Amino acid sequence: MKKILAALLAAAMTLSLAACGGGNGGQSNTPPAGGSGTPSPAPAPSGDKASLNVIAAQYGDLTKDWWAKFESDFNSSHDNIDLKVEVVSWNDIYTVVNTRISNNAAPDILNIDVFADYQADDLLRPIKDFVSDETYAKFYPAFLEQSNIDGTIWAIPDLASARAMYYNADILEAAGAEVPTTWAELKTACEKIKAYDANIYPWGVDMTTDEGQACFAYYSWTNGGDFMDASGNWTLNSAENVEAVEYIVGLVKAGLTNSDPATETRYDLQELFAAGKLAMMIGPNQITSYVEGKDNPINFGIASIPANEGKSTSSVGVMDRFMVFDKEDTDDKVDAIKEFFDCFYEDKVYSDWVIMENFLPATSTGGEIMAAADPAAASWIEIVGSAKFYPTAQAKWADVKQGVIDVEQQALLGGNVKELLDGLQAKIAG
Repeated sequence: MKKILAALLAAAMTLSLAACGGGNGGQSNTPPAGGSGTPSPAPAPSGDKASLNVIAAQYGDLTKDWWAKFESDFNSSHDNIDLKVEVVSWNDIYTVVNTRISNNAAPDILNIDVFADYQADDLLRPIKDFVSDETYAKFYPAFLEQSNIDGTIWAIPDLASARAMYYNADILEAAGAEVPTTWAELKTACEKIKAYDANIYPWGVDMTTDEGQACFAYYSWTNGGDFMDASGNWTLNSAENVEAVEYIVGLVKAGLTNSDPATETRYDLQELFAAGKLAMMIGPNQITSYVEGKDNPINFGIASIPANEGKSTSSVGVMDRFMVFDKEDTDDKVDAIKEFFDCFYEDKVYSDWVIMENFLPATSTGGEIMAAADPAAASWIEIVGSAKFYPTAQAKWADVKQGVIDVEQQALLGGNVKELLDGLQAKIAG
């Protein structure tokens, strides 16, 4: 899979010579990031240059270079637009953005995961007003719905990923353990692995501020629980959720997981898994390429996330977003912002971006390109298309996200799960 996607990336970069220069109503003449050649001249400016300031999240080591090239190519072929892209790490981006907002210096465009708090504070504009019809039609409708508040879409998806269970096939075979499909089977498999080799962690758990909300979702959703009910009411302290947190905390306390879930992130688990020191973990599609890229890759498999007896499995879908802030001069920048999005989501440019960052596409055309290149990618695209998402359209999601992480970490220290979730429910629901 890795070799095929690498070949696809090379092809995308080669074919990107004319990528951003057409197919969008004649507005754009920009070559894509990584392209070369001489672009067609952009329309002469009708007045002052439109200055676009973008804050983008840093996904990996190549993110800054990719955006720097995109910015350079965009500006070289748009005399009437001055694009500036600032790439900020995930550790700092929330602080940076909130500080800019407090100083009345919000970006024109923001790439981040959350949006509801900004919308609730009347800081955003409806995104459809700033995206051409052709580009807007590319997005999977289910992804757009994740940014729907009261019938208005406030953001468009950037990248997506889905989660599944990874397992080391050799370790399970040596331990005499089957690939688990239920919680009971998972616990049994962990016990067999621990008995086989006490130096191998049977199950990976991330309850850090990086992925703790995902941990909550893995066990809540596979136990019939959820963050909210169908009527939009918070159900954080439901019996299903209490049982879910008690189950995973129980595995930790029984010594069947990595030693410190409160500080060991998914990336730490990924390293352990690739090194053959962790038998099973839940993770995104990027882990496949990461493991296959090692000099001596382990023999691994991918399966559905185990569910409690009688419950259904569920994948966690994760997506980040682009949103447009409402500023004094935003109305003067509508065409420039549309131009930016048309160029970014041009099929070859966008495929280049998605493959480089090792994510899944949020557009149907991007999905078609990746699915045609590799059946494994097609399977992941199908998974993310049917996955459940966090309730990020809720203004209180940021508090809920941190809240469930706090509950997990306090439960690890001996706190009563029901009392902790009752407290969180009271705080969120009032």
